[in-house]
Amino acid sequence: MSIDLMAVALRPTHAFGTPPATGRLRVSPEDFVVTERLGFEPDGGTAHVLLEVDKRDANTMWVARELARHAGVRPDDAGFAGLKDRRAVARQWFSVPATRPAAEWVGVAGEGYVVRAAHPHSRKLRRGALAGNGFAIVVRELTGEAPAIEARIAQVVETGVPNYFGPQRFGREGSNVTRVAAWLETGELPRDRDQRGFVYSAARSLAFNQVLSARVAAGSWNRLLPGEVVNLDGSGSVFQAELIDATLEARNLAFDVHPTGPLPGRGGKLPAGEAAAAEAAALDPLGALATLLQDAGIDAERRALRLRPTALRYQLSGDVLEIDFDLPRGTFATAVLREILAFTTEGPAAFVELES
Repeated sequence: MSIDLMAVALRPTHAFGTPPATGRLRVSPEDFVVTERLGFEPDGGTAHVLLEVDKRDANTMWVARELARHAGVRPDDAGFAGLKDRRAVARQWFSVPATRPAAEWVGVAGEGYVVRAAHPHSRKLRRGALAGNGFAIVVRELTGEAPAIEARIAQVVETGVPNYFGPQRFGREGSNVTRVAAWLETGELPRDRDQRGFVYSAARSLAFNQVLSARVAAGSWNRLLPGEVVNLDGSGSVFQAELIDATLEARNLAFDVHPTGPLPGRGGKLPAGEAAAAEAAALDPLGALATLLQDAGIDAERRALRLRPTALRYQLSGDVLEIDFDLPRGTFATAVLREILAFTTEGPAAFVELES
C-alpha cells in the first residue's frame, strides 16, 4: 500500500497552513483540565447512584473498577460516559448500583480520585451519555508572535476547524495504526475482543481522517457539495442534499448544518454526485478497508467534518497561553489546538474523548 497510514492518522492536512506557534502541553496534570457536561439532571431513581468524581493523573477504567469495588459489585456494573486523559485533571461522572445511600459516597477517595458529589439515579451511565466537555488548557514554552497567534485563534473561532480524530484514537505511537495495516495485509484480527474493537475504531477513524484531509486540501471541508450527507448541528441526524441551494448554504454558514464524512461499515446513508466522487477518490488509497469493516458487521455512521469551539477565552502572558473552550461530545481538543500551534505532549497518550 502506497499511502502512509501514520501520516493520515497523526499528520492530516492543516486547514489554515502552518501553525504560527509551538509549545508544550500537559507539563503537569493541572495544565489540562476537563469538565464533563452531562446535559441532563439526576432523576432521583433508586437503582443507581451518579457520582461526580475529581480525578488527577488517574486512568478512567481504573477509577471505574475502584468505584465498583467500593460498591461491592462487578467492574462491568460501573458506568461512565467517556474516557478522559490520564495526565490531566478531570471532573467526570460515573455510576454504580445503589448498594449504599448516595450520601455515603461523598468523600470516598483513592489514589488520584475523590467523589465530590453523589445523586440517586435510575439508570447506569452509558458511554456517550453527555452533552460535551469543557477544557481549560495551559500551553507552556510558547513561541511565536502574539499578533499571529491571536489572529489564528480568531480564525478558529470564526471558521471552526476540521473535526479530525486526534492521535489519542490511534494508540501510543500509532500502535493501532500498525494493527490496521496488518489487518489490511493479512485479513486477520486479534483474538481478544477488546483488541479487535481498537482495530475497528482506528480503522474507521483513519478512513474519516483520510476523507477529511482530502477535503481540507481541496478547500471543501467547511462547505456543502452537491449530494452531501448533511448533519444537523448538535445531533446525530443526517439527510442527503442533492442540490445545495441558497437556504442550505446560509444554514451552513450559520453552523446550523455541516458536511459529513464516513465512519465506514454496513448500511447507512451514502453521499451522491460530487460529494460521493470526492469521498470515493479519498478512500481509494485505503484499499479494502471499507469492505473489511462492512464484512465485520460494523454499522456505518456519518460524522461532521467541521468542529467549532464555543465559549473560547484565552490569555497570552509571555511564553504561556491559557485557553478555555467547550466542545461537543465525541470531539477532540487536539483538533482545535493543532490549528493554533505545533505542540509536544508530556506523558503517555490517552483518550480525550471517545466517539459517542
